[in-house]
Amino acid sequence: MSTRIAFLKGHGTENDFVIVPDPENALDLPPAAVAALCDRRAGLGGDGLLHVVRSAAHPEARGMAAEAEWFMDYRNGDGSVAEMCGNGVRVFVRYLQRAGHAAEGDLAVATRGGVKRVHIAKNGDVTVGMGRALLPAGDVEVSVGEREWPARNVNMGNPHAVAFVADLAHAGDLYAPPAHAPAGAYPDGVNVEFVVDRGPRHVAMRVHERGSGETRSCGTGACAVAVATARRDGLDPAATGTPATYTVDVPGGTLVITERPDGEIEMTGPAVIVAEGEFDSAWLEGVLA
Repeated sequence: MSTRIAFLKGHGTENDFVIVPDPENALDLPPAAVAALCDRRAGLGGDGLLHVVRSAAHPEARGMAAEAEWFMDYRNGDGSVAEMCGNGVRVFVRYLQRAGHAAEGDLAVATRGGVKRVHIAKNGDVTVGMGRALLPAGDVEVSVGEREWPARNVNMGNPHAVAFVADLAHAGDLYAPPAHAPAGAYPDGVNVEFVVDRGPRHVAMRVHERGSGETRSCGTGACAVAVATARRDGLDPAATGTPATYTVDVPGGTLVITERPDGEIEMTGPAVIVAEGEFDSAWLEGVLA
């Protein structure tokens, strides 16, 4: 017997998500089901899926339940599991606000990348404490076709390779993952950002997100880009004691990234819920059969 399953659609700077509320973790969402839901032609369409679960109800989040009531069980568009999604956190929180689970002000969200501190402003923008960036040692290169560039290895709870280029068009169509070297630098794949300067502390980027292809925005990627750009510019807030703020343009809008002297990185940007509805479980079962 089929059942109706609630969903919503939302986006943060046009990085869009299928949102599936499931407080008690009662739904089975294997990778193939997530991929079917995120399919833009045969499904609901999205760069990823936000599975909304109470932390106490999910085995990966129970240890964080005392700090954060809600767990963002995030999946990439191909169904693979991801540690974190910065735009996804903002949209996740906007859903919690819409559903009456959160209000303006501060709250905490559990993710596979740890507990994230979030602030919902009166103007609707959402600021997410994204944690500290790790800068693994070792040279990395990325390439597209005949072009190759040195890249900065930045880990935001998920891996990034940040390359500064002369023209964003040089990144190509980004349908396929850009090649990287050495091969062992990213054993689980990598998000690759291509960056150009727009002005003082102002850059623009394109990104290939592992498991999703090119997306209109990537929150953790924007943070990685801001950190890599600050280091390129000779700025290290831990050394200077002064925060470094960068405006990062993405194809879907603009994010503001601040790295504080204590290493914490804050990302501020919009989050929008655009639709809600239901899908029939029988349709999903048919897709998976």
